[in-house]
Amino acid sequence: MAPGIRGVISTLTSDGKEVMGPDILMYHYPDNSIVSGSLLTVESNHFCVLKSRGAILNVYETGQYSITTPDKPLIGSITQAFFGGQSPWQYEALYVNRAKLVIKTRGMALSREMAELGYEVDYYFHVAKKEDAVSLVTHMPQQGHAVTVEEVNKYAAPVVEQAVNQIVQVTPLEQVNEKIHEITQIVHDHLQDFMKVFGITLDTVKVLVFPKDERMRALISLKAFGLSELDAVRYYTAILMAERGVVSAPNMALGLPFNIGVNVQGTMALDSMLGRTPAPKE
Repeated sequence: MAPGIRGVISTLTSDGKEVMGPDILMYHYPDNSIVSGSLLTVESNHFCVLKSRGAILNVYETGQYSITTPDKPLIGSITQAFFGGQSPWQYEALYVNRAKLVIKTRGMALSREMAELGYEVDYYFHVAKKEDAVSLVTHMPQQGHAVTVEEVNKYAAPVVEQAVNQIVQVTPLEQVNEKIHEITQIVHDHLQDFMKVFGITLDTVKVLVFPKDERMRALISLKAFGLSELDAVRYYTAILMAERGVVSAPNMALGLPFNIGVNVQGTMALDSMLGRTPAPKE
């Protein structure tokens, strides 16, 4: 993320690579030698907010602009000679990514029966207007030269967790997926209300909720075939037994006993088999 050629401010590095990828929401140009006459380059999917000593001077859209100090212009050679290359106005250029970005957040919720459920939420967003770029620069804390989408997620994740639990905690485990559209809508509404403070427009939210316990997922899948709770448990146990090579697995599935060994067979006298009358006993 080294700055490019002196006098040209842009998000391209000296070897032509773009700094602002899909994981960067805001980028602070790392060179403090911005002076009057410097060329500010803004790409088609960026905004650029120009600041001087904490005050926002202007917001630029796509194009190339020549910077002029608001008071008395200082050309680069004078700045180099008298101020050691640093402008007394200390310009800052902050680039805002206006492309559509996506964040994935994960967490845990509890059903009405206190069963553990996991959730995954993908939410897509963008910074739509110049005024929104100002809101982002004003309200989003910055550390270093970039604000990543993961840093945004640190603020948004608790909002998502609260919205998901608001419905899941009062819903029986088996009915959670029937409420997925309601969960998606409430997550969208809560998240949009929170993110608009930062000038972020929420586009789409996708929610996936699932039992965290593997056995619970298997039992619910079996019940989806129309099995009762007892039959689902039997079939699940039979599957585990079959995987381990237990020969009584079919009996478990059918609910029948399993007898070890052969059945007791009836006996018949030899004389009867040969058609002879047995001799009378004395």
